[in-house]
Amino acid sequence: MNFAGEILGALEPEGRAMVELSREGRRREWSFGETLASSGLVAGTLASRGVRRGDVVMTLIGNRPEWVFSLLACWRIGAVALPCTEQLRAKDLAARVEATEPALIVADERNRGELEAALGHGDVPVLLFPDEDLYGGGIEPPSAELDPTDPALVTFTSGTSGEPKPVLHGQRYLFGQRLQAEYWMAPEPGDLVWCTAASGWSKSARNAFVAPWLRGAAALLQDARFDPEERLATIESERVDVLCMAPTEYRVIVKRAELRPLPALRGCVAAGEALNPEVLSAWQAATGHDIRDGYGQTETGQITANPPGRPTRPGSMGLALPGIEVWIEDGELALDPRTVPTFFLGYGSSRGEEDRVYRTGDRVRIDEDGYLYFEGRTDDVIISSGYRIGPFEVESALVAHPAVAEAAVVAYPDPERGSVVRAVVVLRDEGAARDDLVRELQDHVKATTAPYKYPRIVEFATALPKTSSGKVKRAELREVGPSNGDENDR
Repeated sequence: MNFAGEILGALEPEGRAMVELSREGRRREWSFGETLASSGLVAGTLASRGVRRGDVVMTLIGNRPEWVFSLLACWRIGAVALPCTEQLRAKDLAARVEATEPALIVADERNRGELEAALGHGDVPVLLFPDEDLYGGGIEPPSAELDPTDPALVTFTSGTSGEPKPVLHGQRYLFGQRLQAEYWMAPEPGDLVWCTAASGWSKSARNAFVAPWLRGAAALLQDARFDPEERLATIESERVDVLCMAPTEYRVIVKRAELRPLPALRGCVAAGEALNPEVLSAWQAATGHDIRDGYGQTETGQITANPPGRPTRPGSMGLALPGIEVWIEDGELALDPRTVPTFFLGYGSSRGEEDRVYRTGDRVRIDEDGYLYFEGRTDDVIISSGYRIGPFEVESALVAHPAVAEAAVVAYPDPERGSVVRAVVVLRDEGAARDDLVRELQDHVKATTAPYKYPRIVEFATALPKTSSGKVKRAELREVGPSNGDENDR
């Protein structure tokens, strides 16, 4: 099996594959034939740079065709793609390089500074375009013959007890997207699908172009920052058929943009966290469309959906996709990995054994019709604006500041973002607490790790609540709530 060869090569060469909206205002349509040819040239460049089957290629590119071509090139020759979002900072990038040991990094020139800070004097080869030619590296290599469990993709997830972990997916992950493409996103051949997730997140690659192409649909790639009014205008001007956005994006658009009917749009989906019933109602009333929620993890891929053609159930992440076996065990969602075609191979380079039970770590309830409802994490991962944030990462960044002795990070409910990061900080000098130190700590976290992880609420305490073994009682911090009752910074 080979996704680039079998799927892309089987589509009508003249058919529309992508619509590119560049940061500079350029618009271009790419056919499937052009996409196949361009990715083949990039595959030749990777091979000429010494990339071989099984090697990791890290990308640091925005939502633009070069990102797609680079991933396809990896899959064509059997290399392993590691897409990274441009929001990552030097510390995050260095950790990913250390964990995966990439044979090559392909990056946009605009990310040169952060990448150089991450690599230091390291010897990882880097291809920076447009300064370096992404397409002129040599002869286009043939498509590799790959097995379902040959590695294809690495994405990183967050945890509570350590740094983000690399999640390894096999070739089956790419072909397995057909299930959610048919029973969740459900585009028709020739449709235009817009998944707005930033490149680097697991949802982005699989929903931005892999799932649409499996249905013969085209992908919209917009390399721009989120703006509520611009988002609606683009949906209208490009006549988007299927829209896939994070719940936070729907929330912000409902609150800050002038909603109106979107007659060309046929389907709206969301995943990452539960959507508020009031947002669902407001969106439906104004645009005429329901938002069909779904659920999945970095490790599992999509496993549930509110299917097309049925009334959505507010607050529900839907039914298990056909063939996937899920159940509730002690309040936690569990599944049989053998029934999940997009289940991961393991963490890092290690291959896990597929047991009969995988516990997701999510608290979920089920109704009499089999619809599932997310209730929260069994661990302490914070889900804010669809991003999964490990408290350990933010705490480590805070403690690195010279004024901080200890720090604990928990989630705090937010009407737009679902949750925001709240930090309780113990200072080395109690008398140093001041308003400008709050902003200083927030800026410090932004500079140390990805900006979306910074604590929007910072409060000072003389001590943290702990167990007898010295572990911080995060549950107690969540119960008490912030002393100031609001965000320091919006």
